[in-house]
Amino acid sequence: MIIQESDSMPRKPSYDRNKLIEQARDLFWTRGWAGTSLKDLEAALKMKPGSFYAAFGSKENLFDLALQKYASDGRMRLQLLSDHHGPLGALQRLPLLVISSDDAPAKACMLSKTLLELQAHGHPLAERASDLLLEMEAQFCALFEQAQTQQLISTARKPQDLARRFQSDLLGLRISAERNGINATLIAEELVRGLASL
Repeated sequence: MIIQESDSMPRKPSYDRNKLIEQARDLFWTRGWAGTSLKDLEAALKMKPGSFYAAFGSKENLFDLALQKYASDGRMRLQLLSDHHGPLGALQRLPLLVISSDDAPAKACMLSKTLLELQAHGHPLAERASDLLLEMEAQFCALFEQAQTQQLISTARKPQDLARRFQSDLLGLRISAERNGINATLIAEELVRGLASL
């Protein structure tokens, strides 16, 4: 027996949800929370208001999904680097990689930008960004711990301390890459040399 599709049956969305989240991520990454209006999102995603709300519920929900997409892509990139180059090799390649990505809408970290923009207002998205930064720190910590276990670097400092310093340096590097007149490549190379001397 063949069941005919009727108007009352739910229809599969004709859009690629992941692609839309990726497009929204790039818009939010560039303009920030306050600088991105619902009209901006509807225009960029080519969605009418009703379709937008049906797909994502609200601007806040979509921003949350965009933050998670940004963070998951970063974790995956670092894991791939580690798989191919080992823990220390991954950490050494990351600084130059994040400032030389031509397809990125901005050099500065989306998570840190969100934290700086929204933390003073007590916005829940600031806490989400902070949690995702902590997850990234934990991934750095795991790589430093692996590097110490493999005797690639000294065990004089705790992996967590090394991870926090590295993340802080990386965030600063990414901000420097946004500024005119600053050679971020030289800063990145210095950061890499520092890792080699641990």
